[in-house]
Amino acid sequence: MASLRLGDTAPDFEQASSQGPIRFHEWLGDSWGILFSHPADFTPVCTTELGLTAKLKDEFARRHVKVIALSVDSVESHGKWIPDINETQGTTVNFPIIADADRKVSELYDLIHPNANSTLTVRSLFVIDPAKKIRLIITYPASTGRNFDEILRVVDSLQLTDHHSVATPGNWKDGDDVVIVPSLQDPEVIQQKFPKGYKAVKPYLRLTPQPNR
Repeated sequence: MASLRLGDTAPDFEQASSQGPIRFHEWLGDSWGILFSHPADFTPVCTTELGLTAKLKDEFARRHVKVIALSVDSVESHGKWIPDINETQGTTVNFPIIADADRKVSELYDLIHPNANSTLTVRSLFVIDPAKKIRLIITYPASTGRNFDEILRVVDSLQLTDHHSVATPGNWKDGDDVVIVPSLQDPEVIQQKFPKGYKAVKPYLRLTPQPNR
């Protein structure tokens, strides 16, 4: 199938996982979701990533985000690897890891890139909103671990901009000034939406304090 793009509906699937069978859309419910793939169990970078994900449980929960990992290894392999993650990373894996031995989900999400590796999944991540739409896609090389601070930052931006007529500038973090979208021009509406006012650096670049999320 063609590669998935932003705004596409995240493909639904049923697959085995370390926490039992998963019907993906049903499992997501009305939550935001993060689906991320790793090349293989018992690999060093993936061990750190899954440990970090477990440690960020409260941060994900605060944002109403469910996380789920995937590799082409079996449920049995995941079950043997999870104690290693818990031990070496000082945490407890608290989310499911999909066992995609038949590559069904990998094919749906285009996670096998033959020019990188013809058998292992690439290090991709999808942020999915409650309407099951894909809102972010990031693919890293196998040698580079993900930056979960950036992933949380993007979720913050998506959730903020979904509810306010703003965009977030480069290197924005939660609490920083935001940009009023150029399409909003009515002065009365602007005053209503942004009672703290704004600074017009250019007519198309208007900075305003972040609205309450």
